Amino acid sequence: MSAFNSFLLKISGELVGDQLEKMKFLCINEIGKSRLEKMTNGLQLFTGLMERNKLGPDNTVFLVSLLNDIGRLDLADKMTNCESQYAGSPNDLPNDEEQAKLDIATKVITDNLGRKWRAYGRKLGLPEAKLDHISQKHPNDLEEQVVELLKEWRKMQKAEAKTDTLIKALRSCDQNYTADLIQTALEKLKANGGQ
Repeated sequence: MSAFNSFLLKISGELVGDQLEKMKFLCINEIGKSRLEKMTNGLQLFTGLMERNKLGPDNTVFLVSLLNDIGRLDLADKMTNCESQYAGSPNDLPNDEEQAKLDIATKVITDNLGRKWRAYGRKLGLPEAKLDHISQKHPNDLEEQVVELLKEWRKMQKAEAKTDTLIKALRSCDQNYTADLIQTALEKLKANGGQ
């Protein structure tokens, strides 16, 4: 039995009242009404989502969105954390040099991005459901929203995460000052001999 399936078992056990029925209603287009009517527990729903590639250890966006929609932000948060725990391997990370650059860029962006973080997230390709989850998870903390956004982007990109992508997305959101700050910080890093 996989650790991810064990985790889904726990999530299923925490669904109460009419929450399963609400989730089934939201899945009509993905699974089909007649099949959904036969489902009596969360595990059957999760299995149906996995069969349609809507759920997996490295693909929890759809389930997180469902949990958010039924008001179970606690379970949505657990699923988001679960994805980083069960997905990927160290080979999925950028090399050490790029990691150092990404860390610098993350710090600069966190300190400077501000209220336009959602538009920036869209430019980076994050799904609207992830952006909604970030907003709900940290409703009154702009800095934490930006940190979470960048964490989700890096998790999504894995080894393909590049500082240049962050800079290009900033420029396309008219955040040129922040992009310039990153480039200046990276030039200082390079002048000081790298990492």
